[in-house]
Amino acid sequence: MSDERLQKAVSTAIKAGYQVDRETFDFIGALPETMDLERLMTCVVTEMNRLPGKGIFIKLSVLEKEAQKILGSAEEERKSVEESMTGEIGKVPFHPYAKDVEADVKIIEDPTDELKTTGTLEDYIEYFQDRFKRLSRLLRQRMDMKDAVSISDALRAPNNARAKIICMVTEKRESKRAIFLTIEDLEQTATVCVPVERKKEVVGKAKSVLLDQVVCIDTVKGRNDLLIAEDFVFPEVPNRKPNKAAVPVYAALISDLHIGSRMFMEKEFQRFVDWLECEVGDERTRMIAGHVKYVVIAGDIVDGVGIYPQQIDELNIKDIFAQYKVSAEIVGGIPDYIEVIIIPGNHDATRMALPQPAIQRKYAEPLHEARKIYSLGSPSMISLHGVNILLYHGRSLDDVISYVPDMSFSEPSKAMKSLLQCRHLAPMYGKRTPIASEKRDHLVIENMPDLFHAGHVHTMEYNTYRGVVIVNSGAWQRQTEYQKEMGHTPNPGIVPIVNLQTLEVVPIDFRAF
Repeated sequence: MSDERLQKAVSTAIKAGYQVDRETFDFIGALPETMDLERLMTCVVTEMNRLPGKGIFIKLSVLEKEAQKILGSAEEERKSVEESMTGEIGKVPFHPYAKDVEADVKIIEDPTDELKTTGTLEDYIEYFQDRFKRLSRLLRQRMDMKDAVSISDALRAPNNARAKIICMVTEKRESKRAIFLTIEDLEQTATVCVPVERKKEVVGKAKSVLLDQVVCIDTVKGRNDLLIAEDFVFPEVPNRKPNKAAVPVYAALISDLHIGSRMFMEKEFQRFVDWLECEVGDERTRMIAGHVKYVVIAGDIVDGVGIYPQQIDELNIKDIFAQYKVSAEIVGGIPDYIEVIIIPGNHDATRMALPQPAIQRKYAEPLHEARKIYSLGSPSMISLHGVNILLYHGRSLDDVISYVPDMSFSEPSKAMKSLLQCRHLAPMYGKRTPIASEKRDHLVIENMPDLFHAGHVHTMEYNTYRGVVIVNSGAWQRQTEYQKEMGHTPNPGIVPIVNLQTLEVVPIDFRAF
């Protein structure tokens, strides 16, 4: 059992005014991994509060009793699920649990109706000013950032004076002896030096800083207005306990179907749809399928036309309207009690620049006619049964992976973690990711997600960072010639299924069905 789970359980008892002795601690440590220890200890505390002369130590008898209740309840639920799946020797037909659960979908953020850029120089200036102001506010929410000063104030200070500066990094140069950063705020620019003999952690942070990222740098004033970096503080996502659903409903996270491409894995995707219908799979996977209430698609539904050189040679559907018509037939096969949420990717029929509005209706009309869908922009934030999910196709992952040391397309969660640290989905302006100079920067991560879902890089991987579940949902397209040239080997056809009640991720490989 993980130390973190034990610590949280003990912390719950201590906060309620109780102590945990060695015998009780050992009992907790021996419980199954599936046991929700925080829930258990909350129940124990409630029972302890009812006892006369309760004392200061958690009673082992109370703990054993409450643990047995929870284990018994879980066993009854398991048997109920199995009976609903198989009945008595298969006599009772399978009835999906999710079919009887009312959908709970809330749209928290969607840029579609708010995009108004004209492409002028004034828009460009306002865009970066808005980014700087909003990320500065996030940094200043930290207690240790209250004394941050402007660049001008830091430069006016005497030599060897320390100052924390909230700034945007606009240039980075590396030499054998130091890393030099050009920084600016709303009024001034300066140069920051990071000597390579500084602490390894500080040098590592300097190497990972992205261009156009807003950070706080703890500096010492040097000669000739040179500032020496002592440390870096990123906007970061706070370490917090995520929201969880009250009922055991699941979300299937997918992306990058690339319908229209010769490499689209149609047979495997049809197995996925059949699985959602609970028609294929073993007992365990069919039980999971019966709990799926949501399918969330993070872009690139179709392969598009004219997206990259020689693409026409890799298409078996060369008309984008026809691609969306076929996608409607395929996605339309998903059971109607399952809600489908779609955002666009860089291959879809909407503008290329971020943020992207929803797929244009004239192209996506067959999808809307085939079934009910939520069609949103990228990025968007939704809530499913109280779980906040940040949806983003992931175009900027290309820039982060190519720019930051020790990152690769085989581990996209590292790059997604970097975006959470930046609190921005595409910090680097003017690279491979086109970004529209909207007056409001919709790419700042202000609302905290419980789950961050992206795609684009065709590698299924998941991880957790500071309580946020990070999921890159891979793809449904076999390796392309371009990927072969780049040495990138994707792992398509694997679907991460998220239990919204526990936020546990179960990957299911439909290549093996």
